[in-house]
Amino acid sequence: MTEILSQDEIDALLNAISSGEVSEDEYSSVGEQKKVKIYDFKRPDKFSKDQIRTLQMMHETFARLATTGLSAQLRALVVVHVASVDQLTYEEFIRSIPNPTTLAVINMDPLRGSAILEIDPSISFTIIDRLFGGKGDSSKVNRELSDIELSVMEGIIVRILGNLRESWSTVIDLRPRLGNIETNPQFAQVVPPNDMVVLITLETKVGEVEGMTNLCIPYITIEPIINKLSAQYWYSSIRKGEVDENRAVIQERLDQVKIPLISEVGSVDISLNDLMNLHVGDVIKLENTPIKTDLMVKVGDRSKFKATPGRVGNRLAIQIGDSIEDIPDELLGSTRSEQEY
Repeated sequence: MTEILSQDEIDALLNAISSGEVSEDEYSSVGEQKKVKIYDFKRPDKFSKDQIRTLQMMHETFARLATTGLSAQLRALVVVHVASVDQLTYEEFIRSIPNPTTLAVINMDPLRGSAILEIDPSISFTIIDRLFGGKGDSSKVNRELSDIELSVMEGIIVRILGNLRESWSTVIDLRPRLGNIETNPQFAQVVPPNDMVVLITLETKVGEVEGMTNLCIPYITIEPIINKLSAQYWYSSIRKGEVDENRAVIQERLDQVKIPLISEVGSVDISLNDLMNLHVGDVIKLENTPIKTDLMVKVGDRSKFKATPGRVGNRLAIQIGDSIEDIPDELLGSTRSEQEY
């Protein structure tokens, strides 16, 4: 912190200079402090503190999504949270992880380059044991994954990548894809050893087994969107909600939902005995249903439209008419209580 001189001290300095007790060179050095900061040109800082903080907030969302998804898939208590976000060289990252391990190369479309998702062997074998029907107890296994085990981990990683895409949606429409899975870190050279990367370390707990999951993203991969990695942009994107994009996603998912559409001609109460004795050609007379009465069309279990019966060619059909405002009982109850209040 820079020291601020009082008025008395300034007057004393001026008097000392005028009398020759202090030279001008000595005076100029009083308020000037040279600050020396060590800088290593071999590993320059690429990410600002604000960008690191934004990446941490984004992946805290990713951790919550992964916790929910893995807990449901493994039917076990899974806890994932961000332990740290650091920048280091790719060589330092490779040296810090065990060998063998589960190391997935992730294509970060539409960004160029690849990222690395590394899952601690203790977590990998616990997940595999759970999916194969075991209890997921801790086991100190130090070997490469078999082909069957690799296939199982592929399914888990693909599911995790879906969570990653959702957590990045406020910044970019990321479409991460699993490239391949390596067990030896030396075979996963996605960038030169001295290139800077950001390392998101996630503490992962499956049942009683704890381990680390690391997400390594090279600086060259996210350089095109580096300006978007700010807290201000991130918060503004959340408030804005990316309305058009979210609307398209919601519409796409709704289009795939199938619900029953029922047209009621009428109703009648008959005994079980009469029902059992029905034959082809029998006629059932509906109660209180005039011929010209509109049919009731239900969407799911809600009455939604009135309709007129008819034919289209050789097929029976209905023509949709007026809509019906069918208010659920629970909403009617809340409305009545508010009016009474």
